[in-house]
Amino acid sequence: MAVSQDRIPPVADLSAGRLQGAVDGGVAVFKGVPYAAPPVGALRWRPAQPHPGWSGTRDATAFGPSAPQMFMEGGDPVMGGHGSPPFGDDCLTLNVWTPAVDDGRRPVLVWIHGGGFVSGSGSLPNYSGEAFARDGDLVVVSINYRLGPLGYLHFGGEGEESEVGNFWLTDQLAALRWVRDNIERFGGDPGAITVAGQSGGAISTAALAGHPEAQGLFQRVILQSPPLGLRIPTPAEYLERTDAYLEIAGVKDAAELRELPWPKLIEAAGGLFAHTMRWGYWPTPFLPVRDGVTLLEHPADTLLHGEAGDIDVMIGWTREEANFGFALDGGYDAATRHQVIARIAETFGEDDAAEVYDSYARTRPGARPVDVLMDLITDELFRVPCLELAEARAGMGRPVWAYQFDLPTPAHSGRLAAAHCLELPFVFSNFDNWTHAPFLEGLDPAVRGGLAHSMHESWIAFVRTGDPNHPDLPTWERYDADARQTMRFDSVVTAVGDLAGHSRRLHGRLRDRP
Repeated sequence: MAVSQDRIPPVADLSAGRLQGAVDGGVAVFKGVPYAAPPVGALRWRPAQPHPGWSGTRDATAFGPSAPQMFMEGGDPVMGGHGSPPFGDDCLTLNVWTPAVDDGRRPVLVWIHGGGFVSGSGSLPNYSGEAFARDGDLVVVSINYRLGPLGYLHFGGEGEESEVGNFWLTDQLAALRWVRDNIERFGGDPGAITVAGQSGGAISTAALAGHPEAQGLFQRVILQSPPLGLRIPTPAEYLERTDAYLEIAGVKDAAELRELPWPKLIEAAGGLFAHTMRWGYWPTPFLPVRDGVTLLEHPADTLLHGEAGDIDVMIGWTREEANFGFALDGGYDAATRHQVIARIAETFGEDDAAEVYDSYARTRPGARPVDVLMDLITDELFRVPCLELAEARAGMGRPVWAYQFDLPTPAHSGRLAAAHCLELPFVFSNFDNWTHAPFLEGLDPAVRGGLAHSMHESWIAFVRTGDPNHPDLPTWERYDADARQTMRFDSVVTAVGDLAGHSRRLHGRLRDRP
């Protein structure tokens, strides 16, 4: 099904105009395709608007600019960076990989990148759709959307901005409409669409599932490490954050803010990081807002009722999610038992905090206070709310498969363990595109390749059929309230009953209180 390397450049004719792409790795790829009007000038902090189209043939061989975001030269010590220049306001573009531009009506995978709502891009080599398109005979779409202050600020009662927030969500909805209207021109089936996302991108995926205007636009979702434990603020609650940002930016209102160039907006975002930082909590300077217009409920609840209840769901987490942000922080290395118990008390109350600390410590022999803290954050933000979603869907008889990624990385003397984001190169099976990522250093190539095959093929199977099983995987049953089967992805792949039972029972105390 692959495109011949020596064929003429692929062309796709859309209602907006003609596109000319390229052939790369045996598949056709179209890069930097606009799906909405540039959100600049008067369209800054407005819902995504239709793109006017173009005349002639548009070159689609280069990625569009990534959404404006903070950038650290040389990258970070975990992933090596999660966004690189060029950046720009005119960022509402997507990319398409397809085995052939024909009438093949292939299943479609739409990828929404994560990045804590402040970083990332659909054009990162990490998220290339080439392997999925080639190995699974799929059409793959990756998207850019507004991030940080440009995507997540909410202005409350100020002028025309008062009615809506979550500009990022309007972008993603516009991208899904584009897929529905155009993907058949790329050999895809608009009736067989899976939306997948990781971290903030998984929150996006869940939010889209509950959006009234997204009903029928996709049939399956893959939620990789969704931080469903985040508290999503109301508009009134968000105003304190917005007011702080305006003060940091040196302006008095949204009208003045609109006049600033985007680099100034990103500079002020760094100040909001410091303003919102709390000891023992994952930093989230920008968040979705439950505005009652674009986001009606918490994304943890969207897949439990209405048409979204019929969507096929795969959901999973990594065993040590929080190690990503805390294991290499020297300040947390010095955490004391007293500090961590005080942090636990903010969730469980003072009476139970010491007992909860000890319960965590017993499951991790030799645990330091920071290890207990990281396990708590992993449970609060990721593992337990993911389990609760799986439990609720299972109780309703709705399809859901659960997994936990357990393979620890030896990088940084093993301190990262099976950290947040570590499953990504295994899912995409494209390690050559991750050579910049320190967290992959030291992994055994045979183990790495074998686990990548297991996971990559499971994702392909789920996109194609709604069931992640394939011949090279142990039988993976749906999650149900009796067996609670969870696929454990490690150097040995096994299906385990109630794999996260300790966390489920421990945090169940909170629900069982009178």
